[in-house]
Amino acid sequence: MRMRRKRHMSERLEKIGDRLLLVEGANFYDRSEEEKFHPFCWAEVFGNENPVEVEIGCGKGQFIFEKAKRHPEVNFVAVEVISNVLLTACERAVKEDVKNVKFLNCNAYNLPYYFTYPVARKIYLNFSTPYPQKSYAGKRLTNPKYIKIYSGILLDGGEISQKTDSRPLFEYSIESFSSCGYRLKNISLDLHNSFFAADNIVTEYEKNFAEKGMPIYSLTAVKP
Repeated sequence: MRMRRKRHMSERLEKIGDRLLLVEGANFYDRSEEEKFHPFCWAEVFGNENPVEVEIGCGKGQFIFEKAKRHPEVNFVAVEVISNVLLTACERAVKEDVKNVKFLNCNAYNLPYYFTYPVARKIYLNFSTPYPQKSYAGKRLTNPKYIKIYSGILLDGGEISQKTDSRPLFEYSIESFSSCGYRLKNISLDLHNSFFAADNIVTEYEKNFAEKGMPIYSLTAVKP
């Protein structure tokens, strides 16, 4: 079911101010390579030298807001391709005056245009679309082509944290990370009943899956 477009989108986006750093827009692919580049200096964006962490596919922002609340000493960049969904998160950031979260409305594949040097110590992939058909494997956010992009964003020794309800995607991710030279740790086939549950932040999707008795799979992949 497609999400209905929110009313007065343009006007509401204008009121978000500097929380929303970039809207990629439908004409992005009509631009020249030079025009596509919009590199950010993250110390300037946040006004400090705090460490940076990135969530790709932040949805309405439940995870990233809880992270920001627990860790005010960290700067968070939240990425979401669907503007309807991202608007909700941005408006919450304004309402609650959350200063250590900034948003990018863009496709994850285009992140090298905005992150032009390694800066993140951690990337979060929470309940990404599994794309179960083999012909769609290239769209999975743990496909090697995406892992290569993350490697350009992550600092040496940086980590990618993944959670999913999809066992096939989880197994595919393990193979992808391993083939790209990443070291795997904290692997769990049932996160909520594991040692790692103590520090877990439950997302909207995760709560729904867990209530249905579905196991949550999780891992951490370390950049070589």
